[in-house]
Amino acid sequence: MNEPNPDGAADALTRRLSTDPDTVERDLIRLVLTLVELLRQLMERTAVHRVDQGDLGEDEEERIGMTLMVLHDRMEELCARHGLTMDDLNLDLGPLGSLLPHDPGGR
Repeated sequence: MNEPNPDGAADALTRRLSTDPDTVERDLIRLVLTLVELLRQLMERTAVHRVDQGDLGEDEEERIGMTLMVLHDRMEELCARHGLTMDDLNLDLGPLGSLLPHDPGGR
């Protein structure tokens, strides 16, 4: 019969928690960029909803649209600078699915 092996659990935890400084820094950058991308997508959906409701004037729509496009471009630049892709930011939440909805059309 297999007995619980506390050392085995510790070994598994050590494998999952990398203490390599380069990996920790990259993972932290990935987490921060993931949060920024989540907020960017939420702002985009809010803006689209406000446009659909007619809450914004034409100038406001243009300004918000340009701001969101610039933010998206900056996100891609930051990802490239740190060796990440936008897909790397989409965390797998297991049975819940992925954190970020897929961004059809790239915007």
